[in-house]
Amino acid sequence: MRWANARPPLLLLGAAAVGAFLVLLPIGLTILRATEVSGGQAAHFLLRPLVGTLLLNTVCLTAVSSALAIVVGTGAAWFVERTRLPGRQAWAVLLAVPLAIPSFITSYAWISISPALEGFAGAVLVVTCAYYPLLYLPVAASLRNLDPALEDSARALGCGPVVCFVRVVLPQLHPALLGGTLLVALNVLTEFGAFALLRFRTFTTEIYIEYRASFDGATGSLLASILIVLCLFCLMAELRIRGSARYGRIGRGVRRPASLHELGQIKWVVVALLAALVVVTTGMPLITTLYWMTQHGAAAITPAEVSPALLTAATLSSLGYGLGGTLIAMVLAIPIGFLATRYRGRTVTLVERTSYLTQGMPGIVIALAMVFLTVHYLHPLYQSSALLILVYGIQFLSLAVVGVRAALAHAQLGLEEAARSLGLNVFQVAYRVMLPLAGPGLGAAAAMVFIAVVTELTATLLLAPIGTQTLATQVWADTSTLAFAAAAPYAAIMMALSLTASWLLARQFGQSRVGDPAQSHQPSQISDRTAPVA
Repeated sequence: MRWANARPPLLLLGAAAVGAFLVLLPIGLTILRATEVSGGQAAHFLLRPLVGTLLLNTVCLTAVSSALAIVVGTGAAWFVERTRLPGRQAWAVLLAVPLAIPSFITSYAWISISPALEGFAGAVLVVTCAYYPLLYLPVAASLRNLDPALEDSARALGCGPVVCFVRVVLPQLHPALLGGTLLVALNVLTEFGAFALLRFRTFTTEIYIEYRASFDGATGSLLASILIVLCLFCLMAELRIRGSARYGRIGRGVRRPASLHELGQIKWVVVALLAALVVVTTGMPLITTLYWMTQHGAAAITPAEVSPALLTAATLSSLGYGLGGTLIAMVLAIPIGFLATRYRGRTVTLVERTSYLTQGMPGIVIALAMVFLTVHYLHPLYQSSALLILVYGIQFLSLAVVGVRAALAHAQLGLEEAARSLGLNVFQVAYRVMLPLAGPGLGAAAAMVFIAVVTELTATLLLAPIGTQTLATQVWADTSTLAFAAAAPYAAIMMALSLTASWLLARQFGQSRVGDPAQSHQPSQISDRTAPVA
């Protein structure tokens, strides 16, 4: 491409650097706050048995849930993509639906059935149900695109189905498995709402307790630093394990679709297992929420009635914050995406990769850092809607960049070069050519961010203006007091918003290649809202 070796305009580079700076700001503030604690005090605080318990809980939960997600996600993807499973298209959709249901809503659904689900077992159940699609989706996509020639060769050499899968297929799935496992691990490490409702203590829940106990104390920053280190360890481990291996086909020839395996006598057993998985992961939150919506407030452990006025106000607040956070994230992401797809160089790479750091940064860390900044230096912004919307933009910038980058990458480059040859400058080309071509893809990216903002809990609890309630915070408040019937309408509206946005997201993804006439009727293969980033 002609622009690749050109020097990016300073204005574009400066606009992209704003997003990178805002990402680095919470990390820098967290480290700064942690260094304010003396060595002796830090050692006394971090060497407590409680911190060891938190570390054990967090690591064990991350390891167990990631392993279960690998088994469930890979198994489901194999049956959907490589077997003659009845209703394959329907299963492909149903198995991805849990991504549209917030994890703390899943937690609410299970804990309202029985308090016995509190603790480690309940936490494993909830996060596995909520996050296994992060592994299922990339593995399914990889299976769909694998060249079956290698499998045919292995079968011709006498390998059975199991040996063929282990020795031929599984090695080719390494990128998808590693990326999906990384996403599951990062989401478990940064999860707060589900664990708080399940009374299971991890670093995120303890950081919140420390914040409530000492407001903006440095002890919370010490715990936050440990959590950042754990997230960075996961990122580095995935990069090290993945290495420099290449899995693309280099030979000539046309790749044909893989042959589907007959399930034979186990067909209905597999159908029953997948049905049970859908019921546990999607059916339970929906059914439980509908059940509590039909119950009087007194039917819950803590009697409480739903206030129509509060329900309306919370819905409007969630919509307003969702639109505001989405707007900020997209404004920050578009210059980064344009820079990354149209220019090359170390500075460009640094700016782009920095924006992805929020993918492994807990929301509670960002929120605590911004509390410190506004209390001490920007007090007028403290407890303001503007601050909360800005934090949303920072927290979900990586999601926006992934979607924006993919949308701009699929825009037809010849039209841009033609526009440049007609005398348009880079900003005119971006506004008059690029944005219209990439419009559907940008809409999909906005839908991804909107889903994340509407269902966000941690930063909202810490930063929302006094007296402001959203759907997420109201579900959390009512569930924390065991007022399950009162929480149900808020949970139902939140799921409806998320599912609607997910449906729009799927439609937009199918139209995002408008810049390439040859591909206009094919599904776009851009990353989903939690796609792993190298």
